Amino acid sequence: MKNRIDKTSLPTGVELLHDPALNKGTAFTEEERDALGLRGLLPPCVCTQDEQVMRALENFRRKPTNLEKYIFMAGLQVRNETLFYRVVMDHIEEMAPIIYTPTVGQACQEYGHIFRRPRGIFISAKDKGMVADLLRNWPHKEVRIIVVTDGERILGLGDLGANGMGIPVGKLALYTACAGVHPCLCLPVALDVGTDNEDLLNDPLYIGIQQRRVRGKAYDDLIEEFVTAAQEIFPHVLIQFEDFANINAFRLLQKYRARICTFDDDIQGTASVALAGLYSALRITGGKLETQKILFLGAGEAGLGIGNLVVSALVDEGLSEKDARTGCWFMDSKGLVVKSRTDLGQEKLTYAHDHEFLPDFLSAVESLRPTAIIGVCGKPKMFTRSVLEAMARFNERPIVFALSNPTSKAECTAEEAYGWTQGRAVFASGSPFDPVTVHGKTYVPGQGNNAYIFPGVGLGVITCGARRVTDEMFLIAARALAHEVSEADLKQGRIHPPLGKIRDISAVIAGAVAEVAYDQGLAAKPKPENVLAYVKSQMYEPKYESYV
Repeated sequence: MKNRIDKTSLPTGVELLHDPALNKGTAFTEEERDALGLRGLLPPCVCTQDEQVMRALENFRRKPTNLEKYIFMAGLQVRNETLFYRVVMDHIEEMAPIIYTPTVGQACQEYGHIFRRPRGIFISAKDKGMVADLLRNWPHKEVRIIVVTDGERILGLGDLGANGMGIPVGKLALYTACAGVHPCLCLPVALDVGTDNEDLLNDPLYIGIQQRRVRGKAYDDLIEEFVTAAQEIFPHVLIQFEDFANINAFRLLQKYRARICTFDDDIQGTASVALAGLYSALRITGGKLETQKILFLGAGEAGLGIGNLVVSALVDEGLSEKDARTGCWFMDSKGLVVKSRTDLGQEKLTYAHDHEFLPDFLSAVESLRPTAIIGVCGKPKMFTRSVLEAMARFNERPIVFALSNPTSKAECTAEEAYGWTQGRAVFASGSPFDPVTVHGKTYVPGQGNNAYIFPGVGLGVITCGARRVTDEMFLIAARALAHEVSEADLKQGRIHPPLGKIRDISAVIAGAVAEVAYDQGLAAKPKPENVLAYVKSQMYEPKYESYV
């Protein structure tokens, strides 16, 4: 997986400089410049990669806004891929909020206006019957991971149509930066089935088809054609569904998970990172998972995904499924999910308990007295001062997860969570927040971002050649991630490890996931003597290779 350059068929001259996977810019040596027809096409100075990183960082840091920084990094990625990943890997805590959440949300909203050069494959509703041909246009033939979106529920921002391509591009950049999956194995795909966003339909610079969303059979037929074509052209590919709306996410996962190698990151990845956070939080509070009462604000794919994985964890620890579900309560847009309601879908019905109906979150908190609240509703400021003060009355160390992305959609800020609980909250958020000082003590909020989970899961799946992705893999990933949280992290209030350790963490998760695949008979490749060592040996490192 490390070295995938065919030196026998290298382009030369300007063509080489225009290939981001091969271009080294000013780092081409004197010998390479002579052999590859580059003399005169580059300034005479030969730079080291470290010097190029210095120049890139200088330019990056002088950009006045995060969106401008995003545009700069996107430009670097399409000019010099190796340098892009060197910069990102060496400065991951600075770069991740730019190339992914929260900045990617704004980038998607303005995608058509900042568009420079296409990345990935765009498949529109008008391409029915031609999807396989479109996928064959992709230059890399060994694709192992596809991240695909239809753009209907981009983060907490809603329907962004074809502009949602920023999400697969960003996710796959994290696959490489966080888990060492070689860039040529990654393919971002946007399924453009239209948009119901009026602003986009009226925007002359919108990059997608300007029609309302295709629904029903026509939609399902396009998804089926895409899945079938992807399996045909890239036989060992893992397909990650990303940012589909609730009406499609659960049913597509159920339809395809037993047939192909696939998972839905919003359902399963979010669940895994949240469960890891709960395990770590309990090391601070001293409780056990089986005694927690968790109240979810939001009963969509993220919330229900977390609930389902919590139940799986409790069943694995010896509880019955019925008893395990009693600790999970949900609030949707209409109020508390209870048995007396007649408007609940099957996914919510399994969590409908006997209780009076309560229309608002504060009354539910006051009545249920939960030990943990988890926000996945995509609406900001829903964890009000009254809610957080109530949580602090009931609990010595209330668990508060505000997981909605981007930052503008977080249910509360880190400052609010710590300030309104007198520093007693055990807090995590989906997007990063700065440290907060309360009563002389500084708390470092943990970031419960899926980037801790999906890169490692994907790396484990493709390293062992897993034919399916199972719930057990996400349960094991959660436990592996929680194990990486140190006592020093916990003393700072951090319930996820620092992002700077993400490559080592992803390797551990990948090894654990591969072990599950081997144990379940799902791995196509023979088991190495040391799974973790083999995983690490396969991780891509962005260093220039000699071409002569």
